Amino acid sequence: MLFSITETINQQVISLSGGYLTPFEAEIVSAFTILILSVILGKIVDFVFEKIFMQLAKNTTTDVDDKILAVLKAPIFLTVSLLGLILSLSMITALQGAMSIFINIIKSVLIIIWVVTAAKISKVLIYGVLGKLAAKTETTLDDELMPLFENITKIVLYFIDLAMILKAWNIDVTPLLASAGIVGIAVAFAAQNTIAHIFGGISVYFDKPFKVGDRIQLESGELGDVIDVGIRSTRIQTLDETMIVIPNDKIANSKIINFNAPSPRMNVKINVGVSYGSDVAKVKKTLLKVAKEIPEALKDPEPQVFFTEHGDYSLKFVLITWISNPIQKGVLIDKVNEGIDREFKKAGIHIPFPTQTIYMEKK
Repeated sequence: MLFSITETINQQVISLSGGYLTPFEAEIVSAFTILILSVILGKIVDFVFEKIFMQLAKNTTTDVDDKILAVLKAPIFLTVSLLGLILSLSMITALQGAMSIFINIIKSVLIIIWVVTAAKISKVLIYGVLGKLAAKTETTLDDELMPLFENITKIVLYFIDLAMILKAWNIDVTPLLASAGIVGIAVAFAAQNTIAHIFGGISVYFDKPFKVGDRIQLESGELGDVIDVGIRSTRIQTLDETMIVIPNDKIANSKIINFNAPSPRMNVKINVGVSYGSDVAKVKKTLLKVAKEIPEALKDPEPQVFFTEHGDYSLKFVLITWISNPIQKGVLIDKVNEGIDREFKKAGIHIPFPTQTIYMEKK
């Protein structure tokens, strides 16, 4: 079809010249004319693109479309111009063998231009759309996921680029696809642990069992605060300032107790034993007084005291107080115990210790 079009154009040029031009000269004139027209058309498209589409994009609430159009501006002009160059080279039938090589080179350049353009657009979308959504979270996982998505997209696009270029040169890409599949399988087996960590990190990111700052308890019993959530691992700082680094695939498949979810508020139970014969009402009043004087203890819900058991050596009570954040638990327990010791001494309430009486029979 392209050959018939070029042949028709060449015949028209010879006719317009009154037979003055030879067929080869007519082809050169046609090629040059088409090249000039394609550049002019490219400029017109570029002008319309900038004055209409880019101006419309400025009126939107997001800057993502502005960035995408800015990326597309140059490739669109180059595409129109290079397509005109391909058409103009096709006009020179006398040098068709040499021209086909130049045409394939131009096609390869066009493919590279649009693959690079697609990579730039994907970057804009990843950081402009996904990045803004991820920025609302409080984990550094976002900072690692965005480059990961960007690199995966680039690898896929560059592989497609190579396959399309080979196809443009009429090279069979089937062996390349087969070898890529074998290499992919080998890499997957070699990096299965790393892949498991990455997918574990993605699972933690989307499932959100915890976030940075939460106090959690692992299935193995360790208790600590989440310091960092990465793409491969999560870092937890225990109460004795020890750092625990756990692979995300382990976290994704284990039971986690999050003391900050669904609300950071939690209750703290403190067991107290007093001597038999103590005034129960007085003990309850004293324990409530201690709890209410501690700043960390919430006023709503109010602290409560329950007489729970007649023990072997003491009357047992439990003081229940609420705190706004699990991190305050240690401070609260310390202050409550100090207050109990102080107020019990003032009130004359005694805390017994286990005793045993041994009777010895004399013979």
